Amino acid sequence: MATPIAADQPPALSRSFFARPCELVAPDLIGCLLVKRQPSGELLWGVIVETEAYSQSEPACHGHRRRSPSNETLFGEPGRFYVYVSYGIHHCVNVVTHRAEWANGVLLRAVALPGEQERIGAGPALLARRFGLDRAWDATAATPQEGLWLAPRTQPLAAWLSEAADRPPADLLAAKAPSQPAAEAPAVVQTSRIGISQAQELPWRWYLRASRSVSRRSPGDRRPPLAEAWWPKPEDIGTGDALARWPAGP
Repeated sequence: MATPIAADQPPALSRSFFARPCELVAPDLIGCLLVKRQPSGELLWGVIVETEAYSQSEPACHGHRRRSPSNETLFGEPGRFYVYVSYGIHHCVNVVTHRAEWANGVLLRAVALPGEQERIGAGPALLARRFGLDRAWDATAATPQEGLWLAPRTQPLAAWLSEAADRPPADLLAAKAPSQPAAEAPAVVQTSRIGISQAQELPWRWYLRASRSVSRRSPGDRRPPLAEAWWPKPEDIGTGDALARWPAGP
C-alpha cells in the first residue's frame, strides 16, 4: 500500500548527515523514513526501526580486505545506496557514510510500514523485497530526484526520542509514544550485530525497543505487547503542513 503525498513530500536527509562515521549515523537513522516514489507518483514509505554499522576497519565489512566491482559503491561518496546480494538470493540495502575511498556504511535492517503487517519489513531481505529494491538501485543517490531517499524523523517522533534520551530511565516507564495509549520506554537499544561470523563483539546494531518490527531483539528484551507498541500511521506524513511534520534540520 502506498500513501498518497502532496507536493510537500518528506525532505531528504542532507549529505552532511551521512558524512560521518557509520557508528554515528546508524543510531541517528532509527526513526527516519525510507521513501520510494512509485510509478503512480504515490510514495511508499516506512520508518527505519533497526540498523547496523560496518566500517573498513573491521573484518565484517565488505570492503575490509579488498575493493572490487561488487563493493565499489561502498568506497564512494556518502549519501548513496549500496545494494548487494546475500547468499546469492537476498538483496540488502545500505547507505554509504563517512567519506570517499573508505568503505563505510549502514545496513537498513528493518522498517515498519503504516497499515501493513508488523513484520513485513522485519529483516534486510524483507525490507528490500517490500520496497522492490535490487542491484539496479546500487550507487543511486539518496535524493527525491532519484525516487528513493531517506527523510528525517517526523516532528512527533523526533521529540519523543529526544525526550527519551534526556530523561532518567525510571521516568521513561511513564512516557507515551505519539498517538499511542501507553508505550514502553521509547529507548533505542544498542547491541551486537547479527548474521555475521567476525567482529561479533562490536555493539554496532541499534533498534527501536517499542517497535514489533525489529528482526531480532537483544537477549532478555521481550517484544512489546500490541497495546504498548509504537506504529507508524499514514497521517504521519500524508496530511497537514510539511513544516509542522519535520524538524528544521536532520
